[in-house]
Amino acid sequence: MSIEVQTYAPGQTLLIDADDTLWENNIYFERAIAAFISYVNHREYTREEVREKLNEVERENTRLHGYGLSSFRNSLVICFERLSGEKVSPEKHERIVSFAESVADQDIELLPGVAETLAELASRHRLILMTKGNQAEQADKLARSGLASYFAAVEIPKEKNCEAYCDVCVRHELAPHTTWMIGNSPRSDINPALAAGLHAIYIHHPSTWVLEHDAIGQPSNEQKLLELEAFSTLVRYF
Repeated sequence: MSIEVQTYAPGQTLLIDADDTLWENNIYFERAIAAFISYVNHREYTREEVREKLNEVERENTRLHGYGLSSFRNSLVICFERLSGEKVSPEKHERIVSFAESVADQDIELLPGVAETLAELASRHRLILMTKGNQAEQADKLARSGLASYFAAVEIPKEKNCEAYCDVCVRHELAPHTTWMIGNSPRSDINPALAAGLHAIYIHHPSTWVLEHDAIGQPSNEQKLLELEAFSTLVRYF
């Protein structure tokens, strides 16, 4: 039995997340965290408990210093100091920093079908990249991805909340009824976009950062919320 898919008219505006929507990102941080936890090798806390301590530090640190490698590096050092109860020696500091630097050394790995899908979508719709984080880091990743030409504009806010989406709509004169946010994060991509009156498309990624997890909100009667398993599926709707 075939399932009918609703298609949307050309001329929609698609706001598209980058990390873990267009390319792999969190898997590299997870590898760095696993190496850090092994290095800590805490005598009292389990690996899961050390991870939760790091999550707590990252929640605090991102509120104060935003996202990106610098913030992550700082979180690892602070977490180590809290767990050990002492200042990090220069030797240990260098080792801890190396875990964060391993993330920076990664090439951009596009998710399956992303380039082809963007090319097709860009022929019918207006695409705007909207990804939070460190301005320089995100711009560099976009440049290295080879995808920049598909986007009419790029937005890199420090945080993706309802206010950020409203600001983007005003700046680019976007109509909510033809504007969609596409991404893998319920916390940053889906819920605040819905709160701003936009449509949203949640694309599942198996390694979404734990701090981006959240229960997905309900759209209003005027809004659409789609849940897709792969980015390439978008061409069936748009």
